[in-house]
Amino acid sequence: MKTNRHSKILELIAKYPITTQEELIEHLRSEGYDVTQSTVSRDIKQLRLSKTLLSDGKYRYQASAASERGIKNNFVQIFTTSFISCEAAQNIVVIKTMSGLAQAACAALDSLDNESIVGTIAGDDTIFVVLKDAQSAEVCAEDFAKYIR
Repeated sequence: MKTNRHSKILELIAKYPITTQEELIEHLRSEGYDVTQSTVSRDIKQLRLSKTLLSDGKYRYQASAASERGIKNNFVQIFTTSFISCEAAQNIVVIKTMSGLAQAACAALDSLDNESIVGTIAGDDTIFVVLKDAQSAEVCAEDFAKYIR
């Protein structure tokens, strides 16, 4: 849940000029996240968000490079510990994980914002990754397979 929320926060601050925690809370709630001010405050600290000056003199939240690296490192860590195999079938990649870890691995995968990925769905030990075309699926499957080598 926290990984999904962190990914959503990074998405929101990239999309909107969010200047206060209250604005961030409103955006998160409109996306279905029931958060408190203290939770958002902790998230901002954990993500190492900073504020940058806008042309109108206001400050907006911005992700640092460390925030983006943290999300990607999280993905690598989750994938290397849970990944068993993957196979491309047309424009879908089917990923097998250790039992009970597919949803965590899928959330980590979603946080990468890979533009060739149309969507994902996870069960207990299987993830379906829908890609734009069969070629993208082959490339994606090859990239994922590197995690078990």
